[in-house]
Amino acid sequence: MHPTKWIAWGLLVAAGAGIVAASYYKELQSEQLLADQILLAQKEAQRIQSDVILFSESTVPGGLPFAAFLGELGVDPLTAGQLVGAARPVFDLRHLRAGNRLALGRSVLGELREVRYRIDADHILSIAPQDGEFRAEIQTIPSTTETAGIAGEIHGSLFEGVAHAGESPELAMRLAEIFAFDLDFYTDPRPGDTFRVVVEKRKLASGETVSYGHILAAEYNNNGRIYRAVLFHDLSGHEAYYTPEGKSLKKAFLHSPLKYAAPVTSHFSTHRLHPILKTYRAHLGTDYGAPIGTPVQTIGEGRVVFAGPKGGAGNLIQIQHSNGYQTYYMHLSRLLVHSGQRVEQGQRIGLVGMTGLATGPHLDFRIQHNGQFLNFEHLPLPSADPISRRDWPQFSSARDHSIGLLPDLHATLAKNSPSPIPDSTINR
Repeated sequence: MHPTKWIAWGLLVAAGAGIVAASYYKELQSEQLLADQILLAQKEAQRIQSDVILFSESTVPGGLPFAAFLGELGVDPLTAGQLVGAARPVFDLRHLRAGNRLALGRSVLGELREVRYRIDADHILSIAPQDGEFRAEIQTIPSTTETAGIAGEIHGSLFEGVAHAGESPELAMRLAEIFAFDLDFYTDPRPGDTFRVVVEKRKLASGETVSYGHILAAEYNNNGRIYRAVLFHDLSGHEAYYTPEGKSLKKAFLHSPLKYAAPVTSHFSTHRLHPILKTYRAHLGTDYGAPIGTPVQTIGEGRVVFAGPKGGAGNLIQIQHSNGYQTYYMHLSRLLVHSGQRVEQGQRIGLVGMTGLATGPHLDFRIQHNGQFLNFEHLPLPSADPISRRDWPQFSSARDHSIGLLPDLHATLAKNSPSPIPDSTINR
């Protein structure tokens, strides 16, 4: 055979061998790649089984023990007992609140990995397996605080207006408390009233608002009459709400010594027939008929100068207030304060009773100014102290800043209003 042909044949054989070798190499590469992918898939499946937790949430019912509730969610009795035992050192399960949320976390294979109970806006009870047993801890929910401007219009009640603005009833209650001395939000609101608020909002990473902080400024337009409030901390750290002119929104005294409405059973009088002694004598107070155990509150801040039994007055609490005022709370079934104690306005100080000379359960309430008893039913309630001259520079600066944060009313209302229906969609 000609040498040239031998060379050509050799090249052909070599090329064929190279092709076969390359084919085997690619096959080996493919097999290795497949093996690597199978290994990665196995590792990912193992990771999913060990790390991925699928949570299902439920609402805690009323009157059902924790273990029984877990049983309804598919947790076996032995595991439920272990969960209860693990939680006991860190949280009293008798304090579970109906309506709170509980979440069960399970692996993709159905193994129990965690139980999470929302205690309140700030804390979660977490129970999870660790080293062959369940361990419990109370975790703090991470959150951020931001200042937000909110505005709305009243069509029915304040609560409905706040809800329509996308906020919770808590904000409506807080707003009502601020203006409580000037407005009765059960009877005063009118359709078309508007409100504006600057409030601190605590939010979770998900954007959910879990609570409200301070309301820095508020405005309520009641049928054309505008009420405004600004929060101010004075140099001593005391905080209160004031008008932009520096007058306190808070009155020195509340309208009633009872937290809930109660009928007046005997009025202030200088000549009344005593129901027990059957003689005419002065009754220098106001009697409120209420069941035994009804909470009694102090109408103003002050100092308890006497708390104890006092003859015909029964169990008596006497409180010294500023500017020469004293108040008396008589016939109490129980005293919740002691002599010398400082009390805040609205603080619960005792319970209605019928001790002493009393024909039935009631509160005999009296108010005295500079030694003279007054008719509380017709007493103009004095305002609390205004901003002092010393605090005025700091107040005016805080006022201007907070009021400047109030949102634009018309823009906010327009944003929250339903979108108009385009003309093209209306049947003609």
